[in-house]
Amino acid sequence: MNKITDRKSVNSLGLLLMITYTISYLTRINYGAVISEIVTAEHITKAAASIALTGSAVTYGAGQLISGYMGDRIQPKKLVLAGLITTILMNLVIPLCKTTVQTTAAWCVNGLAQAFMWPPMVKIMSTLLNSDDYKKTTAKVGWGSSIGTMAVYLLSPICIHFFGWHSVFILSAFCAIVMAVVWQKKCPSIEANSSENFKTNGKFPFSIVILILLVVIALQGALRDGVTTWMPSFVAESFNLSNEISILTGIILPIFSIITSYITSQISRKLIKNELILGGTMFGIGCLSALALALFGSGNVVTSLLFAALLSGCVHGVNYTVTCLCPPNFSKYGCVSFASGLLNSGTYIGSAISTYGIAVFADNFGWGSTLWLWAALAAIGTLLCFLSCSVILSLALF
Repeated sequence: MNKITDRKSVNSLGLLLMITYTISYLTRINYGAVISEIVTAEHITKAAASIALTGSAVTYGAGQLISGYMGDRIQPKKLVLAGLITTILMNLVIPLCKTTVQTTAAWCVNGLAQAFMWPPMVKIMSTLLNSDDYKKTTAKVGWGSSIGTMAVYLLSPICIHFFGWHSVFILSAFCAIVMAVVWQKKCPSIEANSSENFKTNGKFPFSIVILILLVVIALQGALRDGVTTWMPSFVAESFNLSNEISILTGIILPIFSIITSYITSQISRKLIKNELILGGTMFGIGCLSALALALFGSGNVVTSLLFAALLSGCVHGVNYTVTCLCPPNFSKYGCVSFASGLLNSGTYIGSAISTYGIAVFADNFGWGSTLWLWAALAAIGTLLCFLSCSVILSLALF
């Protein structure tokens, strides 16, 4: 299929995908954003409330493989639309749930629906854009996660104050309805790979180095979503702030994420061409930030937010290098979408473990020990990146 080279068309495609990705985050992380209020209002423990998040992360990670596989064979436009429609329904169901079992079931379905967003988008971008435009556009589309996060953490306190936590899900569903209509009208259709072409291009190159990379991206996911989900609770409990104010502090994390994602994109285009060396560099900076948070962050709310934001931003940079820059290397195998889904699934394996695990760990050992746990995860991720991924993967896979 011919590449899009007209600047206006490239920018328009990037804007459409970024807004769609923003809405996907709006309808996915809203539960995590209001979880501290749910714990307070419904009189349940953090661990009980986080089961829905854990289940959603599991179905999202598993769904990445399904979505990635289908994205190489079915029009990506249709997959994204199906995901949007399903997430609309699940967001409307959540306010009607009466038990944690019902909530968990609905949010698990939502996690599966959300999986039909990113791999098809990567397939669209890799098919329609040249290499340089792909790098620039994926960075911009990735901003959607941070913009969506900021929107959730900005609007949630307002919704909670005036209408209660249920209204957050209703507002999110309305935004997704509008997006589904726009997506259907504006998104271009691309041809899926034929079965003959796929067989000719060969099978996906599974190997031990792929498993190592999945461990690295899982550690990134554990830190990224663990910090984003539980930072408001840490702030509220450590500095005696209200849930509304502590949720609002979550806005600073995605601001840093946008900045670091942009910097990472620029570095990948101009300085460090090897995606894995770049990922190791970002993980290393994140490790230093996590250590600083553990050592100095518990005494001052501003210091805590600063170090947490830097840590969050750096692991978003790692996520960008692995889930955005690496998949096009699999185009010769005819499985860009599957590669994207596989690598992204690793993120949510880590997320599923950390979202529930951090809740249990914090309940039993306190936030001070939890900060050191984050530092330990960052150190392991850095070690694996540099010793394994930066050298072995770049030589054996790409």
